[in-house]
Amino acid sequence: MSKARVATLWLDGCSGCHMSLLDMDERLLELAGKIEMVFSPLVDQKEFPENVDVALVEGAVSSDEDLEKILKVRARSKLLVSLGDCAVTANIPSMRNPFKVKDVLDRAYIENATLNPGAPVDAVPTLRPQARPIHEFVNVDVFVPGCPPSADTIYFVLAEILEGRVPDLGAKTRFGA
Repeated sequence: MSKARVATLWLDGCSGCHMSLLDMDERLLELAGKIEMVFSPLVDQKEFPENVDVALVEGAVSSDEDLEKILKVRARSKLLVSLGDCAVTANIPSMRNPFKVKDVLDRAYIENATLNPGAPVDAVPTLRPQARPIHEFVNVDVFVPGCPPSADTIYFVLAEILEGRVPDLGAKTRFGA
């Protein structure tokens, strides 16, 4: 039997969901026998591949680059998992939503700068007017709340998906837990 092609990605978030993924410890070895990790910020792959079976995506869509990434991930993945509160609700990244992008950048790069005040313009993704959850841009197959979801929850989700089942997370997690 062939291994499931799995990818992970983070958009605007803290990478806490990826830290929980790594916290699966020895269960990662069990999963390694069933999956091929084809893309992740934890490996050196540069381009999101075609024909991904399961994509785990954490973080909100906050920039034009995030939007481009999530559109590509959805187009190239059979199953998309919205991993963590930032992906599911935009959580922490959305705290900037009441403010204009210019005001946010001015506060961060001019008002609080002690050296070289000024917002970066080169090699920095353009912020969208608001940080939004993934499902507002693409179809999401599985929602996994938590900030971050526990290693046990992520393992449960992956194990269920690999067995061809839709994970029932009712007793496993809730927002912010």
